[in-house]
Amino acid sequence: MYIIGLTGGIGSGKSTVANCFSQLGIDIVNADEAARHVVEKGSPALSKIATHFGPKSLLEDGTLNRAFLREEIFNQPDKRQWLEELLHPLIKIWIQEALENSSSSYTILESPLLLETSQHKLADRILVVDVPVKLQVSRAMQRDGNNKQQIEAIMDTQISREERIKRADEIIDNSGSSENLTEKVQALHQTYLQLANKKSHE
Repeated sequence: MYIIGLTGGIGSGKSTVANCFSQLGIDIVNADEAARHVVEKGSPALSKIATHFGPKSLLEDGTLNRAFLREEIFNQPDKRQWLEELLHPLIKIWIQEALENSSSSYTILESPLLLETSQHKLADRILVVDVPVKLQVSRAMQRDGNNKQQIEAIMDTQISREERIKRADEIIDNSGSSENLTEKVQALHQTYLQLANKKSHE
């Protein structure tokens, strides 16, 4: 099993890059999907959240009130820590199972918090999608409809661009055209096939 950890700051285009790999027949394990799965309606984790944060943490239909929870943990490190200690181990288990069930030549683990959590330890290599900060902010504002302050607040919870680049094995500059991006992914795909093949024969 050969795993490429794919990450990047908000608005960098991680999902676009993951989609390019998917079109080449590579399985994608998405950490955001894992995070949604572990707090699904009726899950033990959701019950614990409701007990800890109170009834406002659930919407009328019994699902997680994400907006309320974001506000609750935003400026309260102790509440954020409690939530992370509950969810991160569950997310990791879900990711590990999904990786083990992957059948492609190598697997992409797409995660916004790959380097901020222990998830990076699951990867053989780290691929960072990078764009200049100004472009990152404008793309994220367009996509999510958030204002500049909200985007910058999210960026503050992620490691710095410099640190991310320092820890990367490969970097994709995603400030160009989609054609340019496809070419870069195809070149990396060939490299990763070779590396995965080499590991399988060790």
